[in-house]
Amino acid sequence: MNDLRREFNQAAEDVQHLAKRPDNDTLLKLYALYKQGTEGDLKRTQPGFFDFVGTAKHEAWAQLSGVSEEQAMRRYITLVQQLLT
Repeated sequence: MNDLRREFNQAAEDVQHLAKRPDNDTLLKLYALYKQGTEGDLKRTQPGFFDFVGTAKHEAWAQLSGVSEEQAMRRYITLVQQLLT
């Protein structure tokens, strides 16, 4: 797990230096996979109706409910690698 955690942390750093900003859907996937990989299943309440960004992030993360932290890390790493190529 330590190698996976190290690779995950490196991907989190790499994503900050992408040549081009990903589209919003990809950003939501990155956010949700990162949160699932670091915190596990969503335990927060849904943001207010007019918090559109917060609501989108909440829904993206909630869709990953039940995905293991390890699997979320692997999917995050794969997505970042795709964005780097």
